[in-house]
Amino acid sequence: MATEALALSGIDSYYGDSHVLHEIGFTLQPGHLLGLLGRNGAGKTTCMNTIMGFLKPRNGAIALFGEPVAGLTPENIARKGICLVPQGRRMFRTLTVQENLMVAALPVKQGGRRGWSFERVFEIFPRLKERTAQVAGSLSGGEQQMLAIGRALMGNPRVLLMDEPSEGLAPQIVAEVGRTIAQLKAEGLSIVLVEQNIKLTLDLADDIVIINTGRVAFSGRADQIKIDDAIVAQHLGVF
Repeated sequence: MATEALALSGIDSYYGDSHVLHEIGFTLQPGHLLGLLGRNGAGKTTCMNTIMGFLKPRNGAIALFGEPVAGLTPENIARKGICLVPQGRRMFRTLTVQENLMVAALPVKQGGRRGWSFERVFEIFPRLKERTAQVAGSLSGGEQQMLAIGRALMGNPRVLLMDEPSEGLAPQIVAEVGRTIAQLKAEGLSIVLVEQNIKLTLDLADDIVIINTGRVAFSGRADQIKIDDAIVAQHLGVF
């Protein structure tokens, strides 16, 4: 039986004739958080879109707890248990907070933990409870990010993909988002986190994969990067 929550092997993805991902492979262990890092344009979001089924890989395999999911539609992948917090939030701006959560609701998957409901989302994001009847487009940036996370949780994921959840947020809201992610991890949720905020990622991650020009340039424990600034400087161009 496969022990990996998520496993990618030999993934090649293209946009038209442009070869973007080259033999990408990594594994996410159950209950762990894997930080996916890289410079702008390195292929991180393309990797997330490929896992989620928005972009079909031309080669390679993707497995969710040992079950192949590469090539399935995004709807079927979500039903299997992979849910995405997309870059830019992408909520339904003219629907209310409650309606946004409702449209994403799916039953608990086999092997899932305690199911996510309106009540649980409102426990973790009390401000959303105060705004259940408010249209999403009128929320602040931080509240919209909370809604994007809550909407993904309503899909009762076995693996949660998070693409730049701190993007464009004030520092105090970034800290709040970080605490929320830490809480989800503590509850045993398996998470892939794409972030430009390297400190936030290293504070949360068990494992790190760095992508450079569509290839895996580094794969290892987060602790390894914390004690080796040269890795970050080489692959991410920062110190």
